[in-house]
Amino acid sequence: MALGNVLITKPLEEIKEEGKECTGTVIFLHGSGDTGRGVFDWVKSLHKFSFPHIRVLFPTAPLLPFTPNGGMPSNVWFNRLKLSPDAPEHMETTEATAKELVNIVNSEVKRGIPLHRIVIGGFSMGGGMSLHLGYRYLKGVAGVFALSSFLSYSSSVYKSLENDKASRHPPLFMCHGTADDLILEQWGKETYSNLSKLGVRGEYNLLPNVAHELDRKELAKLSSWIMEQVPEKI
Repeated sequence: MALGNVLITKPLEEIKEEGKECTGTVIFLHGSGDTGRGVFDWVKSLHKFSFPHIRVLFPTAPLLPFTPNGGMPSNVWFNRLKLSPDAPEHMETTEATAKELVNIVNSEVKRGIPLHRIVIGGFSMGGGMSLHLGYRYLKGVAGVFALSSFLSYSSSVYKSLENDKASRHPPLFMCHGTADDLILEQWGKETYSNLSKLGVRGEYNLLPNVAHELDRKELAKLSSWIMEQVPEKI
């Protein structure tokens, strides 16, 4: 499939406290079929999710043919052959979108935000894409979070970590609902376990009775974790 130029929709939705100088950035990636505005509104309906010194960006994924949607275009970070960890990754779309997201990160660096004060994460597919970014492309970021997310058993993320055992890896924050019947909690737990065996350190939080959704307590925990990775005083 020829992709041509994969462009992420701009402008980005943004949370920023007025009158404050930003010394850090969080990039929050939505799930498949959603938009930056969609996950921005969802997050804000559950939690303030603002920081005195951090800009939070919500980009929208490009429109790509999506196999689980009968091949019809959808706002997705990459194509999936099926929704299962035993399916191979669709590397053409993953690589193309990753380059665009790296450009967004580089734009933040040009604005004066050091890479080690940028956190990348997301919900569902957005979390999976963030694992690629933090452990393949942008290993100097402050941290990675993945909410209700998973990686393929044969993921290139694992291969990258296996080939780069000497590097420091960004800390990881993962959450998964026990009642998630779309992306099974077992898939998230296996992903975290596999990453841990390859040297990634972090935390995995179970969310009792939570389905495939964002959760208020989850966002509160995530906010505290972000503050630890990107403290106000530098």
